[in-house]
Amino acid sequence: MKMDVLAKLEILTDAAKYDAACTSSGVRRGFRQGYIGNTTSSIAGCCHTFSADGRCVTLLKVLMSNCCVYDCAYCVNRRSNDTRRAVFTPQELADLTINFYRRNYIEGLFLSSGVLRNPDYTMEQMIRAIRILREEYRFNGYIHAKAIPGAAPELVEQLGLLADRLSCNIELPSEAGLRTLAPEKTKAAVLAPMRQIQVRSIQNKEELVKYRHTPKFAPAGQSTQMIVGATPDSDLHILRLTQGLYDRYQLKRVFFSAYVPVVESALLPSKETKPPLLREHRLYQADWLLRFYGFRAEELLDEQAPSFDPRLDPKCCWALRHPEFFPVEVNRADYEALLRVPGLGVVSARRILTARRTGPLRLENLPKLGVVMKRAQYFLTANGRMADGLRFTQDSLLRNLIAVEQSLLPQPEMRQLSLFDDAV
Repeated sequence: MKMDVLAKLEILTDAAKYDAACTSSGVRRGFRQGYIGNTTSSIAGCCHTFSADGRCVTLLKVLMSNCCVYDCAYCVNRRSNDTRRAVFTPQELADLTINFYRRNYIEGLFLSSGVLRNPDYTMEQMIRAIRILREEYRFNGYIHAKAIPGAAPELVEQLGLLADRLSCNIELPSEAGLRTLAPEKTKAAVLAPMRQIQVRSIQNKEELVKYRHTPKFAPAGQSTQMIVGATPDSDLHILRLTQGLYDRYQLKRVFFSAYVPVVESALLPSKETKPPLLREHRLYQADWLLRFYGFRAEELLDEQAPSFDPRLDPKCCWALRHPEFFPVEVNRADYEALLRVPGLGVVSARRILTARRTGPLRLENLPKLGVVMKRAQYFLTANGRMADGLRFTQDSLLRNLIAVEQSLLPQPEMRQLSLFDDAV
């Protein structure tokens, strides 16, 4: 029996939800009489990205197919998993996307796929769908496409000329983990398109300087994703890999995806294991420090402390390990030093540099500049003074910072106790 497009959409948007390269709202408000709009994920999968001018852009997040020739142990779409399968034709996917766009449901497309037949065939199908959108429907909106590891370089080239951003998932933090959980994939196959995209992007920028009408190649750059928690790799290993990817391949983003147990396997955490969401959060915070705050992976973690303290954000952890760096004087410190102070961000550090040109700053001026004094008060001075009455030891400082952090984290839902709960 031939499957209709809506049924395919239901299957392939649900199968795409494990890709963390964009953030989904997760809202589930269904149809109500007299209202317009529907956020139910069974109708369509949407995620969000941000345009160059800061606008939040809604994308249709979908797979070309959830059929896959690989049998990766951690993947819900693996070959051996008994699940409903579906495949879009290029025309179906293009029609669906353009009709959603015309109805103002979406402003772009996030397209990935399981490996259907082989990497080349899968890429060809994705390229055909995007080409129909670009050339027949003249769609000029944002498109993020996943390059399939192992596909021919000429196909990666074609995809890069059609899409705004490319990504190639590194999947797991270590080659050993890849051999264990995804033996049909290789590190070389994953890194090859990354290198090609990087080199081609550099060439394209040079060509655009010389020739005005040169077609743009993946103008929004490339990104990748790795799964956290499926293998015993430490935070230090993950952060070193992240740093290396930024240094070697000039990636725009490295995304982390907390492993969600989908199958019982001796090679994987138990299905009862909760996804390490707090660990994922700390890695994203550390990633931010690498990209915008001038930190290096080896500064944040080392062999003696290979994992982040889940109670504190990585910047506070670094500050506690380096008391010799503090306190920082806000009226004299340079931009790089200000960025190392907990409670100061990129915006507040720049505001301090601007504000102090007109005169010396006092502590009471700092909250107006965006400084979070609950954290920062322990690490900075203004005119040589700390906050009045502030007294602390290393132990009390740790307790105070933990208390501040706990108030910012999502709190577990309260549960009514029952006399009839099963006793353990």
